[in-house]
Amino acid sequence: MTRADRRRLDQIRNTTIIKHYQKYPAGSALIEVGNTKVVCAATVEDRVPFFLKGTGTGWVTAEYSLLPSSTPERVQRETHGRVQGRSQEIQRLIGRSLRSVVDLNAIGERTITIDCDVIQADGGTRTASITGAFVALVEACETFYDKGTVFPVKDFVAAISVGISSTGDKMLDLCYEEDSTAIADCNVVMSGSGEFIEIQTTGEKRPFSRAELDEMLTLAEGGIDELISLQKDALGGQLVWRVGRVG
Repeated sequence: MTRADRRRLDQIRNTTIIKHYQKYPAGSALIEVGNTKVVCAATVEDRVPFFLKGTGTGWVTAEYSLLPSSTPERVQRETHGRVQGRSQEIQRLIGRSLRSVVDLNAIGERTITIDCDVIQADGGTRTASITGAFVALVEACETFYDKGTVFPVKDFVAAISVGISSTGDKMLDLCYEEDSTAIADCNVVMSGSGEFIEIQTTGEKRPFSRAELDEMLTLAEGGIDELISLQKDALGGQLVWRVGRVG
């Protein structure tokens, strides 16, 4: 099978991550995955949701949006009173993925909100958002971290898509053209220690077998290893060293 951009079946798209992309947020990153581009910005506030007040525990949450000019046809701008179901589902996925590698007690009574704004979409916007949001999260935690204590981020996290083409080939990191014609597609979120955080798999045009799922997960593991290496390059030595530090 020849892919649209002539990549190997097991090859991720050209990916770059730029840390501290914006001036004002506590942490930020621009992630470019092929033609998909997402700006991730982390804001730290000294307050928590009502159910955490007085507990000493913090919170990590996310918001996700496709900007109007991010797709060939203009999409409607979303507001707090009018968030589409797809965006709600994706931002909950981002929040769950990040919280899975965060020590909320180490945050203290703070809320970290990661805004993921898609400025250009060509497939894999949710997985790119998770991968970029992690870099913004680590940078934000550094702004309030006290040396000698527990760093709030315990492990790395990244995400990638895999799928089955119309010819039955298993392929990694789908662009929009590939995703729109896939027999099955799968979004995989994993930690740096190699554990699965979330697997979202759907048979679009036919059921898929356990053997096919295993093949897709193996492809995803290799791709996520590469993405975590890129996260480490973007963060730099000191912030990489912070992740998982206790004291």
